[in-house]
Amino acid sequence: MKLTRLELNSWIIEIAGQVILVDPWLVDPMTFFASPWLFKATHKGPQTYTPKTLPKVDLILLSQSFDDHCHKPTLEQLDHSIPVVASPAAAKIVRDLGYIHVISLTTWQKYGGANGLEITAMPSAPASSGGENGYLLKGGAESLYYEPHIFPANQAIASYVSNLDVAIAPVVGQIFPLIGQVIMGPQEALSMVKTLRPRVVMSTGNGNVYIEGLLIKGVRPVGSFEEFAALLKASGLPTKFLTPQGGETVVLEKAAS
Repeated sequence: MKLTRLELNSWIIEIAGQVILVDPWLVDPMTFFASPWLFKATHKGPQTYTPKTLPKVDLILLSQSFDDHCHKPTLEQLDHSIPVVASPAAAKIVRDLGYIHVISLTTWQKYGGANGLEITAMPSAPASSGGENGYLLKGGAESLYYEPHIFPANQAIASYVSNLDVAIAPVVGQIFPLIGQVIMGPQEALSMVKTLRPRVVMSTGNGNVYIEGLLIKGVRPVGSFEEFAALLKASGLPTKFLTPQGGETVVLEKAAS
């Protein structure tokens, strides 16, 4: 399995011989609700990929409909013939953009792709009216869990996950005024690791970006990478913690049998 970290929630995952582009943000700026006064993000440095320099993408995977996961300016520039697997709200957006092959998944629904790829929509925090998804990806003997917001207290998840290779999730939380905590911090991330027992956990949601706007005023962080690393070490769990930077690729070898 090969994982390339882009920025914020964007990844390229190579599993089962498939190249999967996750929650892509490749075009500046990224705003919420087309309102830069509310929220605006831009890359600080050169981007790893632009829509024109991406490798061949077999599938686009969208976890939710918010702009930091379903970025319309980026999606407008990508090949609309690429299949898309998405939450219901995100699926509507890409259909309206003219994408041809769009698969909408709700919780526990599955998508079967080429080379035995299987994607299951997992329960996630209800951050939008249309709902959002976490995902479990399986291909051959490899498996990956992706959760961009908060790991839910849903014991059924554990029954779907065994011999998990990698979990991609936030480990530093955010609390928004009037909204509450929308991104999980170190304690919640540790609970996720205790439940799923991945070989590796990788951080997501952060990045080398400029962020401005009214929405971020008063946002309070929850924890730090160092706090999560200390909690994980103290737990005695064998899970390895990685913090890949934008543009960094991690090759995860198969677990020894």
